[in-house]
Amino acid sequence: MEAEIRAQIPGIDHVVSEYSAEYLNHASQLYTSDADANGQSPLDEAAVTISTLLASASGDLSDQNATTIRNLVEKFISRLSAADGLDGERRQMASTARKLDHAIQVGAQRNVSSTMGLTGGIVDLESANTRKVESRVDRKKLEKAEKKIQAKQDRKVMKNVEYEASRLLDQPDEAMSYEEFFMQVNPLQMGADQASKSKDIKVEGVDVSIGGKRILTDTTLTMAFGRRYGLVGQNGIGKSTLLRALSRRELPIPTHITILHVEQEITGDDTPALQAVLDADVWRKHLLSEQEKIVRELAELEAQRSSMADTSKDAEKIDKQREGLDASLSDIHGKLSEMESDRAESRAASILAGLGFSEERQHFATKTFSGGWRMRLALARALFCEPDLLLLDEPSNMLDVPSITFLSTYLQSYPSTLLVVSHDRAFLNEVATDIIHQHSERLDYYKGSNFDSFYATKEERRKTAKREYENQMVQRQHLQTFIDKFRYNAAKSSEAQSRIKKLEKMPHLEPPESEYTVHFKFPDVEKLSPPIIQMSNVSFGYDATKGPLISHVDLDVQLDSRIGIVGPNGAGKTTVLKLLIGQLQPSAGLISQNPRLRIGFFAQHHVDALDMNASAVTFMARSYPGKSDEEYRRHLGAFGITGTTGLQKMSLLSGGQKSRVAFACISLTNPHILVLDEPSNHLDIEAMDALSSALRAFQGGVLMVSHDVTMLQTVCESLWVCDRGTVEKFEGDVKAYKKRIQRQADEMGVVQRQK
Repeated sequence: MEAEIRAQIPGIDHVVSEYSAEYLNHASQLYTSDADANGQSPLDEAAVTISTLLASASGDLSDQNATTIRNLVEKFISRLSAADGLDGERRQMASTARKLDHAIQVGAQRNVSSTMGLTGGIVDLESANTRKVESRVDRKKLEKAEKKIQAKQDRKVMKNVEYEASRLLDQPDEAMSYEEFFMQVNPLQMGADQASKSKDIKVEGVDVSIGGKRILTDTTLTMAFGRRYGLVGQNGIGKSTLLRALSRRELPIPTHITILHVEQEITGDDTPALQAVLDADVWRKHLLSEQEKIVRELAELEAQRSSMADTSKDAEKIDKQREGLDASLSDIHGKLSEMESDRAESRAASILAGLGFSEERQHFATKTFSGGWRMRLALARALFCEPDLLLLDEPSNMLDVPSITFLSTYLQSYPSTLLVVSHDRAFLNEVATDIIHQHSERLDYYKGSNFDSFYATKEERRKTAKREYENQMVQRQHLQTFIDKFRYNAAKSSEAQSRIKKLEKMPHLEPPESEYTVHFKFPDVEKLSPPIIQMSNVSFGYDATKGPLISHVDLDVQLDSRIGIVGPNGAGKTTVLKLLIGQLQPSAGLISQNPRLRIGFFAQHHVDALDMNASAVTFMARSYPGKSDEEYRRHLGAFGITGTTGLQKMSLLSGGQKSRVAFACISLTNPHILVLDEPSNHLDIEAMDALSSALRAFQGGVLMVSHDVTMLQTVCESLWVCDRGTVEKFEGDVKAYKKRIQRQADEMGVVQRQK
């Protein structure tokens, strides 16, 4: 059986396939005379469970794959049933059971025949029931309660079905353009009454599941218009899933509230970057087109009307057409004015400049930009559209420190509602007015909190709940001990009864959640004699015709170094790292390193080095052989990959979990120097804290390129700025660097306004 599973699902972890086969075998040995409410035997239940497990383990969630796996499991069930020694007995029992021709109302029958199997004669039930007891149950209340429970269950089933087969599992229809999807999600609302409608959001009874995993259960989503919410929670909890559900209106958000989600990079074509941002506001583009069309039609009607007499029927008809077109044109003018259409181009150019696009690059075709710059364009388009609900998923992952500084400043004056998923503490402290904590399939709200105040309040809540729970457990134990001791003691029975009532009235407290902690640990480092790594007067350029990207760089990395490199994207930060580790060779200058040196390199796009079709344990055993599966799982546990997570296909892991696997792989090489390119991307806040602590405790050297202000402040002792072809030490900390960036941005803004 296990061999057939592995043949059907190549690459499945052997632990999963073995577990599935044994589960089915065990279920086939069980037998209950009464099936459950759904008429399922233990083997039927096992079939459903194993089908779901195998579909999830395969990584292919399509209906076709689910059907194939279900057919395979049903074949196993048939084989096991045929081999079951109880089959004959079950068939015999089934043959003796006979369905009655009609229902028998036992209480109303005076004579019941011996087919009931009670006696050989006639039984008078009415005479037997000499003492009748009236039911004390209020039937109307009971029926009302049952209907309420049934309605709630029906709603849950409906929602679960909707989300299990939800579009969350698929990307939008590839045939649907950005404009079509935008107009479908955000229907145009005309008329003055739209402005008076409330744009607050409150959705109760939210249930969301994806891939068989429950994300939210019977929770409430509440957002007040104009507030900026930071959505936080550990990796894999479902924050991005919630954002996608909102962006596609799979939660009942009123249609007059416009929604835009920055999730994917834009498709590159010949459209200039500035025009791509202007075109992002689909309804503005549509209204401008309609305005031109109506003005043209009015001009034609005016020309026709000028040659007609005022009393003619044709003139009256044209006048009515003109009145209708004038009304439509007035509505369009009102909507364009509301959109501030006349300021659109200057606003789009300002947003692009803040995100790092020079005036020249704003006119480059979108196809000329790399993936990271296209993500910036997607962000610029969303900021330009200014929807009523803006959804941002880890926006700082695609930005450098200067661009993050601009974005945080821009969002602080954002006029509508913002919901942002971020693990950047400094960014959340500057932007968020409220925090939503997603955990345990629910949402907790911290109003008027930035991240630091939320974290302190959350810890205080957790400690308070833990104290209350522990105190109640002590009280319960004390009462229960007295009850157990004196319950049947005549002298103490009244006191025992009093304590029983007190125990029953005591509110039931749920045990507090265990504290979520993550620990990273890098291995000890053997000492090396200097020099470790030195760059002396190094220059490098990808294209000789355009000159060097960086010139005359001098950098020295020792075993006690804690160096952070910052600067705008495209300035050459990652290039410096690749020169240091030997992936690139300098066009001039010298790079020397200790011959025994081992370097651990964390790439910004670390996912490219992982095999998404293998589990973390399988990948590590193949790439770093020599240990048992248990040792690999223990090693992954040191980086927060616990339980069966290490046995799942890596394609099913969240971005943060994949990052942890990459760090676990790096630590297996026992590096002397850690060279890290954007190590904080996708990690949740607890994991970032754990990584920062591990890097501080690491006995070797650390050189990192990062945009995360908190990590740079916590780990790095020296800051180097890569900009305008040079890499120079900055005399000051990250806060001083951000102030310098803001000052430069303000000066640039003054110059642009003067122009």
